Amino acid sequence: MTERRTLYPPIEPYRSGMLEVGDGHSLYWELCGNPQGKPVVFLHGGPGGGASPAHRQQFDPARYHILVFDQRGCGRSTPFASLEANTTWHLVEDIERLRTQVMDCERWQVFGGSWGSTLSLAYAQTYPERVTELILRGIFLFDQHEVDWLYEEGGASQVYPDGWDEFVAPIPEEERGDMMAAYHRRLTSDDEAVQLEAAKAWSKWEGVTVTLLPDPAVIEEFTEPAKAIAVARIENHYMRAGGWLEEGQLLRGVEKIRHIPGVIVQGRHDMCTPPKAAWELHKAWPEATLHIVPDGGHLYSEPGVLDQLVRATDRFADD
Repeated sequence: MTERRTLYPPIEPYRSGMLEVGDGHSLYWELCGNPQGKPVVFLHGGPGGGASPAHRQQFDPARYHILVFDQRGCGRSTPFASLEANTTWHLVEDIERLRTQVMDCERWQVFGGSWGSTLSLAYAQTYPERVTELILRGIFLFDQHEVDWLYEEGGASQVYPDGWDEFVAPIPEEERGDMMAAYHRRLTSDDEAVQLEAAKAWSKWEGVTVTLLPDPAVIEEFTEPAKAIAVARIENHYMRAGGWLEEGQLLRGVEKIRHIPGVIVQGRHDMCTPPKAAWELHKAWPEATLHIVPDGGHLYSEPGVLDQLVRATDRFADD
């Protein structure tokens, strides 16, 4: 067995800033790596998760010109945790603005995991002529059964019944028939204590499901108040709206992108975004390479998942 690939060494941005994208939103962005290298945009998960320094390290800094940014309402973008003018299609247009106004390139690689895979597909199907390759991890197509798997009883709750009990604890019994609506009421409450309690419970549930083995550090990160508020408010906002996507839309749209080289990386034991979506995407897009990692969960940092992601970025670095 060959040695698994890991992150490239830490790097710092050589330039960063804020881009006004309208509707009162400003996005934090940063450029790293080689300005003459292959352009790539990294799309983080959540929605609402924000970017981290380690995200830059999935690319060879000598060969890639890397754009990382925080999507609307999260990370260092402003206004914080805002739900106004915050939809999938706003974000697709934000990516295109970043391409023309910050990266200033004709075409670029698009790399996204989890919700970032959803957004990558939505962007690529809107602007296929701008995408050189797609690298996708932890596929989420935003079909209703995927939302129900994580947020209604009968899916991940069967695997993590203890975590599920903590997730439903802030919601009275009589409101549990519609968890999205019940959480929305609390996450948009004027009472900050109510909002934070709900946000921590929502975000902790996600933290429980994203790793193959329990990881207290991940739980601590996900329940940090600012991260929990952004993740919970924005995720709930998107989940209630079905991502502003029609059922099956991203699978039907694959015909627009089948000519684009692609790699799909999926953990076999991903309890957050189960492998069915990755398999369905691969069947619709057989030209893409699919890696189902036998000992992988959901996060990019799972050793087998990260190995395949770094191999994928290396594969396309000189194309």
